[in-house]
Amino acid sequence: MRALITGINGFVGGHLADYLLSEGRYEVWGLARAPQRVSAELAGRIGLVCADLNDAQATAQALLAVRPDLVFHLAGQPFVPESFRDPASTLSTNILGTLHLFLPIIERRLPTRLLVVGTNEEYGAITPEDLPINEDTPLRPANPYGVSKAAQSLLAQQYALSHGLDVVRVRPFTHIGPRQNERFVTAAFARQIARIEVGLQPPVIQAGNLSAQRDFTDVRDMVRAYALAAERGERGAVYNIGTGRAVMVRDVLDMLLQASTASIAVQVNPELMRPIDTPVVVCDPRRIYARTGWEPRIPLRQTLHDILAYWRETVQRDLAQPEM
Repeated sequence: MRALITGINGFVGGHLADYLLSEGRYEVWGLARAPQRVSAELAGRIGLVCADLNDAQATAQALLAVRPDLVFHLAGQPFVPESFRDPASTLSTNILGTLHLFLPIIERRLPTRLLVVGTNEEYGAITPEDLPINEDTPLRPANPYGVSKAAQSLLAQQYALSHGLDVVRVRPFTHIGPRQNERFVTAAFARQIARIEVGLQPPVIQAGNLSAQRDFTDVRDMVRAYALAAERGERGAVYNIGTGRAVMVRDVLDMLLQASTASIAVQVNPELMRPIDTPVVVCDPRRIYARTGWEPRIPLRQTLHDILAYWRETVQRDLAQPEM
């Protein structure tokens, strides 16, 4: 089965490619905006096509070159603070880029199934009565990123209804793991700890809202859910993906600090706070459990251990590189 991953050079794209290749049933292709080098783990193991999803013609040409059986649509602008700084680009990239994938498949009648990856940010302003959040919870996005992904999801639903597009939608809750960008919370904590341990910064962690509670899933469990949803999901349906447990960000930080060799203080930085932040977010994952049999396997402590190990290796590697 030929699978095309948009956003192949991203955090989740690399992990998804790793998983699909390990299964032995997939010929994996990646779509990237430029012919940049893929990770060392993937080099020589996947095909690569280049297109900017904002370019409709280039996107169509890439799809026709690969003619995939499955498209895992991960590409987009995924960072909430960036969506406040540049809402226009976030909306354009995440909505029009998705449309540019849909139209060639419809117009050329390609026998392609798509998995459109959304986010729990589509639900937005959650009330206590909404918890745990299921797929029937109203969409009340509270940031431009959430708006863009809600529009993307509705666009997928519309083309499934109007043109029979074979699309499945997923709404992953917070997913974390090694190789994630340090703009995201657990990676930011782990990177700071790794730098503190070798004396690259003072022994103080800068943190945002530590009282928020989130549903954390290991990215390696998450990509396994994506593959199952793509293969077994009902056409046009949407599936929440998460553990069904909420953990306070402060507790996550404490687990990382307990694993550190240094004595580290914590300082709340108002600049790291979001303009609006939902206190508790927890997933109701029963629909995907029932449809695919997926369940998370990797404990949170193991995930955090692996994240910290990744950042320790990264910091040590950077230290070993000679200065230019």
